[in-house]
Amino acid sequence: MADPNPAPGGARRAAVIFVFITIVLDMVALGMVVPVLPKLVINFVGGDTARAARIYGLFGTVWALMQFVFAPVLGALSDRFGRRPVILLSNFGLGLDYILMALSPTLSWLFAGRVISGITAASVPTASAYISDVTPPEKRAAAFGLLGAAFGIGFVLGPALGGILGVINPRLPFWVAAGFSLVNAMYGLFVLPESLPVERRAKFQWQRANPVGSLKLLRSHPELFGLAGSNFLSYVAHEVLPSTFVLYASYRYNWDERAVGLTLAAVGVCSGTVQVGLVGAIVTRLGERGALLGGLIFGIAGFAGFGLAPTGILFCLAIPLISLWGVSGPAAQGLMTRRVSPSEQGQLQGANGSLRGISGLIGPALFTLTFASFIGPRQSWHLPGAPFLLASVLLAMALILAWRVTRPKVSPQATK
Repeated sequence: MADPNPAPGGARRAAVIFVFITIVLDMVALGMVVPVLPKLVINFVGGDTARAARIYGLFGTVWALMQFVFAPVLGALSDRFGRRPVILLSNFGLGLDYILMALSPTLSWLFAGRVISGITAASVPTASAYISDVTPPEKRAAAFGLLGAAFGIGFVLGPALGGILGVINPRLPFWVAAGFSLVNAMYGLFVLPESLPVERRAKFQWQRANPVGSLKLLRSHPELFGLAGSNFLSYVAHEVLPSTFVLYASYRYNWDERAVGLTLAAVGVCSGTVQVGLVGAIVTRLGERGALLGGLIFGIAGFAGFGLAPTGILFCLAIPLISLWGVSGPAAQGLMTRRVSPSEQGQLQGANGSLRGISGLIGPALFTLTFASFIGPRQSWHLPGAPFLLASVLLAMALILAWRVTRPKVSPQATK
């Protein structure tokens, strides 16, 4: 078994690599079920697509709700008992959950599996806390960028692999996803060291672990609260892609499944390239504040390009811009981790997870209703790109907020 105390040097680098692989496999596994889960729901309701759509929407809402509720719980548990047991138990739980969904004989069992998936997948904030533990403050933004790249890789590989396997059998992706999670958990059982020493752990308290209580931490520091608000606006803006992109591309550009899939893959590849290759260099050159503000400016331009592009080619030309938006997230994470103590890193990441959960609850409805409103037959102003323009406005608000709360403070002596 691994040493319970954090290991220096190469061992810590190996641990970071393991956490990276953990996130990749988790995202691949989650992405693999995306192409086949709707089809299973349709099969369970006898081919009634309209009913299946409503049920599938409920699945997504409940999954986001579980993230909102349990991300701070797991974060607080990791502050009390260490990151290692939470990460490993989540990996084992996710693997067993995929087996449950693969064997589900009824829609109720499949729904229960989705609920459990939302709980076990809430360990991602704990992985971020692990990175905070083992990485010096000045290098955290680059490390968070590596985690962002893991999300991008999973976003590219997961749906593609799930689609291929789903053609063979719609339940096969669940079995393969279970294998990925369980193998990863077994690997981590022997190589993953603990990152949080016993003397730096905090007592578990329900008032800190519940979603509302965890968010109180974000109000403990004015800059932390402002950065959290900027992050939340960014999280909501991000929901425009999974909620409306397929509908938008099909409606405006008449793209088929192949074109949509290739474009999503291009977004994932570009985003991963930025996260792996550019975040560290940009933060070193501009600092975390400069990287945060610059990334948001690129995001504003990228979403505006998506919404205004009259052709598919022009839409694709905005992909590099939206990919550079990815610099802002790791920079914001790095700034936030400097404003809490080592024993509160798990709670901080849990609070961020709750913000993501809230954005997942409100974002899809916000953007799909906006899209429907601006393409409706009674709408005098036909604007199918309205959801992306709304996302651009949200990022502009995030930029203003981030700029205000991160301004260098001027001492009274300097004003005399």
